[in-house]
Amino acid sequence: MPLNRKIAYIDLTTGEIQVKPIPVELRNQFIGGRGLDAYLLYNHTKQGVDPLGPDNVLLISGGLLTATCASATTRTHVMAKSALTGMVGSTNMGGFFAPELAWAGFHHLVIRGKADKPVYLFIHNGEIEIRDAKSIWGKSVTETQWAIREELCDPEVKSLVIGPAGENLVRWANVMTGIKNSGGRSGMGCIMGSKNLKAVAVRGTMDVTIAHPVEALEYNKRFIDQITSSKVNQTMGTIGTPFIWGATNSWGGVRTRNFQYNQCDYSDDLEPERIDEIALETVGENHMAACFGCQVHCRGKHRLPSGPYKGRYSEGPEYTSQGAFGAEPDCKHADTVLTCNYLVNEYGMDTLETGSMISWAMELYELGILTKEQTGGIDLRFGNDEALIEMITRICYRKDWLADTLADGSLPAAEKIGKNSFDYLIQVKGMHNLHSDERGTPALALNIATASRGSDHLRSRPAIDLYHLPEPVLRKIYSSPVPYDGPLSSEQTTYEGKPWQVFWHENCYMAVDMLGICKYHTMFLGATHPNFEDWSRVVQLNTGLDYSPLHLWEAAVRANMLERLFNLREGMTRYDLKKGEMLNHRYFDEPLRRGAPGVVGRKIDKKKFIKMVDEFYAHKGLDENGVPKPETLKKLGLENEPSHLL
Repeated sequence: MPLNRKIAYIDLTTGEIQVKPIPVELRNQFIGGRGLDAYLLYNHTKQGVDPLGPDNVLLISGGLLTATCASATTRTHVMAKSALTGMVGSTNMGGFFAPELAWAGFHHLVIRGKADKPVYLFIHNGEIEIRDAKSIWGKSVTETQWAIREELCDPEVKSLVIGPAGENLVRWANVMTGIKNSGGRSGMGCIMGSKNLKAVAVRGTMDVTIAHPVEALEYNKRFIDQITSSKVNQTMGTIGTPFIWGATNSWGGVRTRNFQYNQCDYSDDLEPERIDEIALETVGENHMAACFGCQVHCRGKHRLPSGPYKGRYSEGPEYTSQGAFGAEPDCKHADTVLTCNYLVNEYGMDTLETGSMISWAMELYELGILTKEQTGGIDLRFGNDEALIEMITRICYRKDWLADTLADGSLPAAEKIGKNSFDYLIQVKGMHNLHSDERGTPALALNIATASRGSDHLRSRPAIDLYHLPEPVLRKIYSSPVPYDGPLSSEQTTYEGKPWQVFWHENCYMAVDMLGICKYHTMFLGATHPNFEDWSRVVQLNTGLDYSPLHLWEAAVRANMLERLFNLREGMTRYDLKKGEMLNHRYFDEPLRRGAPGVVGRKIDKKKFIKMVDEFYAHKGLDENGVPKPETLKKLGLENEPSHLL
């Protein structure tokens, strides 16, 4: 059964491998996936460790429900101290890797050390080998996966890999599986590269015993109906996440030209309908794909319609690529977005960080802070599609001064470029934001400021705040599984009640990351999607563990607190613009210039923002500096961490 899945400790320096069971005590406290990884990171990583050194642990896991009868339990989590931010590094991706890892006998891998030459791991039915990767070092993401399958003579092998960007220690390099399942954000591919670890390949045929199989399947049918009947998932299953672009750009929520504007005008070629046209023209009607056990099918398939890579198969783009390679650099051609999306996936680079770094450099170039000599002769102005595409390859291979500078991440790059370049960085804790513009949405601004791994839309974003849901509906959502009788507002531009919403979503997303469930099957975008009540029942039917909704909530609070403890240990302070929970001055000083009438002219009120952070800290049991109070740690059972129980 799922509880029989093991944890493996792998030392790449010595070659030593240990396999252990996961104590039920720690399951009860941290469930699995990202939650248990947070425990392992805090316990196995010493304060101040070099992110690129051998003592930084790399954690790879699947959730508690991975490979069971529960729908969309496909997510793989990867964690380490970030090479980009110096704090919590964490990424989560779909695909088929985590279920295969579970069928091979494991839920968690703890990898430390550094191999003296390129290697990859092969995990098969409880056995782990460290194999030579010399022949695949330098290959792209897809080339690597096919080469491993050919070497192992098994087309069913699933691999977690890095591309050339990870090998070249680009600080925001991705971990990838499949064509486009991206473990973006915080540079986990760079950590793999620093260990000379090219890939983790898995093949498993071990049974996963379900506690109550008939009831689990019956309940999952309800789960599926609940998910597939929602309008948001029906839309995603037709045109993918690009559907978000149309709505967000129309009202003025997409940052453009780095952060100069909040709407990308004359951009019909970036609309989801145009992306869908290209998919239909190049692949046909069956152009939507899905991850393991998912009925939504949100991933588009296409072939590149033009340019030097014409005819190459790719998947996506996600909404994030529309913004990173469309709005931010003000490049308004679908072919450009698709080409950039293809390149970052093949190189193994984070879409958001890549587009944001280049767009930041474009603003610096137009301001005269960067010269043409420093750009290596590239006319790095906004709207220059060729320059955008060229910069992606240059950064991946660190080809020149600017590419090498940008590859090290925003904070080191700003220090190296100098002048007032830092003022134009749209980052928190050293990680760039999604291409969204939160100046008109205080709740979303609070989310990106306080997210554990840096500016982030997947850690605590209350996206349903944009739906103008009636107050009674909000009350029903946000009063479970713990009561809440404070203020709530249907208006997205207000500040009242937003700290509780961000706190609630922080715990919601941690809970599903512990279980291995996709966020599109939660309250992330759908107000009628499954919640703590549903997950409690699903856990009981599949594993036999009687975790109440409140138990799952408390476990999520506990794991989130450990991530905060890690960040505090690594130097996070509340008001620090580089390592703290404060927004770039442009949020407070520069009003929105485009969009709907209710959006134009808005900016974040700094006094109200600070008050929101105060309220958020109070909900979490923190003092005014964001440090957990002793009674909070005692209540959560964290007063003796690190405890080194596993």
